[in-house]
Amino acid sequence: MPPRRLTAARLAPLAVLALSLAAPAHARAVEAGAWRPIFDGASLEGWTPKIAGYPAGENHAQTFVVQDGAIAVSYAGYDGRFAGRFGHLFYKTPFKAYRLRLNYRVLDPALPDTPAWARSNSGVMFASQSPQSMTLAQPFPMSVEFQILGRDGDAPRPTGAVCTPGTSITFDGVKAKEHCVPSKTAPTIENGTWTRLELEVLPSGEVTQKINGAVVHRYADVALDPTDSFAAVARPYFEAHTRTEGYIALQSEGHPIEFKDIEVQELR
Repeated sequence: MPPRRLTAARLAPLAVLALSLAAPAHARAVEAGAWRPIFDGASLEGWTPKIAGYPAGENHAQTFVVQDGAIAVSYAGYDGRFAGRFGHLFYKTPFKAYRLRLNYRVLDPALPDTPAWARSNSGVMFASQSPQSMTLAQPFPMSVEFQILGRDGDAPRPTGAVCTPGTSITFDGVKAKEHCVPSKTAPTIENGTWTRLELEVLPSGEVTQKINGAVVHRYADVALDPTDSFAAVARPYFEAHTRTEGYIALQSEGHPIEFKDIEVQELR
């Protein structure tokens, strides 16, 4: 039979269908749940500390405490030295695809033996192995870090870098060569200033980092780096989980910091 004549009325729904099929899968399929707090503002219920040299669950010298409605990284109970006791506070539930938002502020002073690179430095780790799967002395979980940088000296020091302890990522399909990739657009934020941090991890594996509502990084393809010294320890965890599924953790690197208003919105 002869082909039907495609009128404008018939073309319209076909055009919509074509656009739908051409759209990225995550743009068509993502449904967002309700935002929910994962920090109650009063206790560390649901959070597990893991500090280098100590077993998971031991909050050495009360490194992580709650004060004034915030989770504070505190060194008041230390002996005046950091001594490489890098720590992380893990939320109990791993996430696959989600949005995370919180407020943070970097405080002063650091402990005197805090490494120069760790001054005014902290981070939010994600896509992380569990705290229980870390070795006793392991300083950092195999994860991706949304790095938090405060002021340290007079030179500009943009916050919002991405670091990859034991992992790898790609930018526009090209694997990142550097361990930490600074943001070219993020601001330098004075210590003591409450700052909004937002993270989006899509089902497609694309990750977006925002500071105060502005995008500072976008990348994808989170994977375990097999050349890392702790890769053998972390491999069983990563082999049992897919793509960006993993834990969220707040970091202690020798410089005080506070986190509050921590919420997650899961994506389906």
